Amino acid sequence: MRRKSSRLLRGIALLSTLALGATACGSSDDSSDTKAVSASDIQAALKKGGTVTVWSWEPTLKTVAADFEKKYPKVKINLVSERSGDKHYTALSNAISAGKGVPDVAQVEYFALGQYSLTKGLTNLAPYGADKLASKYTPGPWNAVSDGDKVYGLPMDSGPMALFYNKKVFDKYKVAVPTTWDEYVDAARKLHKADPKVYIAADAGDAGLTTSLLWQAGSRPYKVDGTKVKIDFADAGAKKYTDTWQKLIDEKLVAPIYGWTDDWYKGLGDGTIATLPSGAWMPANFVTGVPGAKGDWRAAPMPSWTKGDKASTENGGSSLTVPALAQNKELAYAFVEYANAGDGVQTRVKQGAFPATTAELKSTEFQNTKFDYFGGQQANKIFAESAANVASDWSYLPFQQYANSIFNDTVGKAYVSGTKLSDGLKSWQEASVKYGEEQGFTIEK
Repeated sequence: MRRKSSRLLRGIALLSTLALGATACGSSDDSSDTKAVSASDIQAALKKGGTVTVWSWEPTLKTVAADFEKKYPKVKINLVSERSGDKHYTALSNAISAGKGVPDVAQVEYFALGQYSLTKGLTNLAPYGADKLASKYTPGPWNAVSDGDKVYGLPMDSGPMALFYNKKVFDKYKVAVPTTWDEYVDAARKLHKADPKVYIAADAGDAGLTTSLLWQAGSRPYKVDGTKVKIDFADAGAKKYTDTWQKLIDEKLVAPIYGWTDDWYKGLGDGTIATLPSGAWMPANFVTGVPGAKGDWRAAPMPSWTKGDKASTENGGSSLTVPALAQNKELAYAFVEYANAGDGVQTRVKQGAFPATTAELKSTEFQNTKFDYFGGQQANKIFAESAANVASDWSYLPFQQYANSIFNDTVGKAYVSGTKLSDGLKSWQEASVKYGEEQGFTIEK
């Protein structure tokens, strides 16, 4: 989802400084990387009881927390959910910096995990048994939370992408639903020619969408090894993306509208925005944000970059982590495992969360769920197949939040001026490299 990140810069700079300064926060968790915590240790902690403070904006955790307290009556879950996005990360960064007020459990999106794990701000959960849970999850989310033999969180949900399309619009103008990105461009031309008010999509420059499409196209612009970073948007996958998306921009086939705005919701509702490439968490947003278009929309697999290729990609998703300065780590881990690998998963799925666990994704009940909003379509079958086809070797920068915050000042210019998308990516690369060097990262050329 699109996020305003400018207010995060102070916290991000702080985290980068912590990473390279080896502060006391880093040493606070050194023992957790080597000392095993047995299941009996965790059970003893549950029997003794205590309070676990959880910072998370995920609404389904309210029920999970209540169920956990019923199962373990001596444990109190203090769920702090009034913050999300930039406010959440700013508060977390400030607490880590101050060395006080740090929660026992914190929700952290996949793209932001690196900046906290690199600073040793998170507990390595492998000694608690998290490393035995890899087979429970789809490749994309597990790759996001793990680094070699270390595990910095358990996947909470995932965002395998699909192409949501307005079937009513496509049927009206007799345009086939695209299965490749070349076909997508052709469909864009046909729809806009049939009705100049209709655009194939809305895109005014979105870092999340761009990185997701690069991921699917096979581009791997970021290589990260501790504080060694390489950034390169000149690979073949990036060229696939820029060649295709440049046509949409040049021919004015995408509406210059930012996501999550009133104009965006209006376009999704009245048919002037005909498709939306997005994560599998999107259906609930259609129901609440565009109720008048119920029955018009459907889900389809993401168009492929090469005909017949099933490679998919992720957009969004979060983990639950245990900060290094957490006070009740055994209890915290018990709650994280319950919520993201135990009974809490089914509770959350029933309330609309999209799982990262393979058992739920493969279950008959899940796959046969009919979406009234999508005309009774069993859309989970499409989402589950997408999740299974996500390449697991994607990496984010350890300062991805900063990189995303300057996207519109670099790549975004391609949407409002004569700047080419490829040149915009180059500018994004240069600005990210400059920032990384300023923060003390070793940037490989």
